[in-house]
Amino acid sequence: MTPSTHFTAGNTPDAPRSDLPGQLESLAADLRSIGYTVDGVAELLGAAAHGALSRDQLVPALIVTETASSGEPTTAALAAVVRFWLLAEPQSAATLDAALPGIRTAGLLELGLVEPAAEGLVQAKVDLRPYGWEKNDDGSGGAELWVASDLAAHQRPGVLRHDHVLGIGQASTTLVQVTTRRHVARALDLGTGCGIQTFHLLHHAEHVTATDISGRALAFTRFNLLLNAGQLHLDALDLEARVSLRRGSLLDPVAGEEFELVVSNPPFVITPRSPGEAAADQFTYRDGGLPGDDIVAALVRALPSVLTPAGTAQLLGNWEIPAGGAWDERPRGWASPDADVWFIQREQVSPEQYAETWLQDASEARDRRLYQDSYAAYLDDFASRHVEAIGFGMIWLRRPANGARPVLRRFEEITYPIEQPVGPHLGAALERADWLAAHDLSAAHLLVAEDVTEERHQRPGAEHPGVILLRQGAGLRRTNLLSTELAGFVSACDGDLSVGQIIGALEALLGGGEDWDSGTFRSGLLTEVGNLVRDGFLLPA
Repeated sequence: MTPSTHFTAGNTPDAPRSDLPGQLESLAADLRSIGYTVDGVAELLGAAAHGALSRDQLVPALIVTETASSGEPTTAALAAVVRFWLLAEPQSAATLDAALPGIRTAGLLELGLVEPAAEGLVQAKVDLRPYGWEKNDDGSGGAELWVASDLAAHQRPGVLRHDHVLGIGQASTTLVQVTTRRHVARALDLGTGCGIQTFHLLHHAEHVTATDISGRALAFTRFNLLLNAGQLHLDALDLEARVSLRRGSLLDPVAGEEFELVVSNPPFVITPRSPGEAAADQFTYRDGGLPGDDIVAALVRALPSVLTPAGTAQLLGNWEIPAGGAWDERPRGWASPDADVWFIQREQVSPEQYAETWLQDASEARDRRLYQDSYAAYLDDFASRHVEAIGFGMIWLRRPANGARPVLRRFEEITYPIEQPVGPHLGAALERADWLAAHDLSAAHLLVAEDVTEERHQRPGAEHPGVILLRQGAGLRRTNLLSTELAGFVSACDGDLSVGQIIGALEALLGGGEDWDSGTFRSGLLTEVGNLVRDGFLLPA
C-alpha cells in the first residue's frame, strides 16, 4: 500500500505546471478567443473528419486542417491548434505565437505543454483537448473546458509509458453517463486520473475529494482544475476550499471519512501478475496491482464503509466468469447483505478478446515479441483460475439510511443499447424500489409510464395473440413478456382503480373451476405488478 498524502504540488516533474496562474489565464483566454471548443472543432473539421477523429483516425482531419491553415486568421489559428494538440503535428514557434498570442510558445514551454522537436519545430508534450457538456433544460450546469492528459497511442510512437495519464476515454464517459446526479455536500472521485469525474461532480457537490495512486495523474488533475477554474466555479487562489487532492491506494487516503456520493473508474483491468513485479512495471491508469478481479472485489466490499447513511457509490468494473458458472457468481459473493446492490453486465468477452483489447490499448502490439509473450501470459493467467469469460459493467451500491433495511439486490445483464445519459433513470429506479418498500402495493393506484408501448403478435387467423410485449422507449429500454392476466391488468391502469380492485375484477372474470386457487392467483399477479413498477413500466398515480 502507498501512504496517503495531500497533494498540493504545482510543479511535478514531467507533468504540466499548475503554479503559474498568469500563464494559465493567458492560455485559457487564447483558446477561448479562437473557438477551441467541442463545437468549434466539430465545425472546423466537418462531420466526416470529426467522426474519423473520434475513431482515432487522423488523416481526414489532417487534410481538412491543412486547407484551413491558409484561411482567415481565426480559422488558421484554430487549425494550427487542432493540428498541434489533437493530431500531434509539430508546428513552428511562429505559427503557435500567431495562434496563441497571449501565452506564446515560450509560455507553453514554461507550463510543460510542449517540447522542442527537429528542424526548429516544437511538438506537443501532452494532449490538450476541448471537453464539455450541455446545460440542463432549466439552464443550469453545462461547461466548456480543456483537458490535458498524456498523448494517446494514435498520437505517439511506441508502447505507452507505465505511468501514462489517460485522457477522455469510453470508460470515463460511460461513468459520467451512468452517475445519478444530485446535490451533495461531500463527494469522492476514487482514482481520478486526469479529473473527468471531478469536473462533473463540482457542478452538484459542495466539496470533492479526488484520489489517485499516481502523482503525475494528480498533477494533471490540478492543472486541469486551475486552467478551468472559472467554468468549474473554483477560486484559483484557494483550490482546497472545494477540492482536496489525495495521493494513495484505494480507500487509504480517505480512511475514517464518509461521503454522500462516491464515483470510481478504478484500475480494474485484469492483468497477469509476475513474481517480483514492481509498481513501475504496471500501467497505473488501468492495473490495480492485484491478481484477477480482486481490485473490484475489494472495492465492492469496502465502499459501503465510506458512505454516509443513504450514501451511494457508482463504479465500473470487470469480473471473471468461471468455466461452467454464471456471470454473476463472483459478484454475488462480493456484495454485502447489509447494502443495496445493483450489478448490470454490459459486455462479456473471451480471454483471447480481452487480451487483444488491452494489449492494443497500450500499443504493446507494436513490439512483436512483447505482444506474443504478453498474450500468452494473459491466457496462462486466466487458465490458472479456470476463467471462461470476462464481464464488464456498472455497479451501484448504497448504504441504507439509519434504521432502514436494504431494498435492492439485483444482478442483471443488459447488452443492448440503452438511453444515455442513463443516470437519471437509475436514480428513478432506486426511488421506485424505496416506494415499493414503503407502501402497500395492493392499495396503490397506478398509471402506465409515458414511454411504454404494447405489442401483440398472433398467427394469421388466430383468435387471440400468442405473444404480448411491453416495451420501454427510454431508460434501460426493457421488454417484458406479459401473461393474459397481466396484460389485462396493465390495460386497466388509468389511476382510477386500486391494484387490489383491478386484481379482484380480473379474478371475477378469469376465475372459477375446481383447480382455481384464488390466493395463488392474487399473490402471483401482485408480484408481477410489483416487478413492473420496479422496472418503470407502471408508476404510482
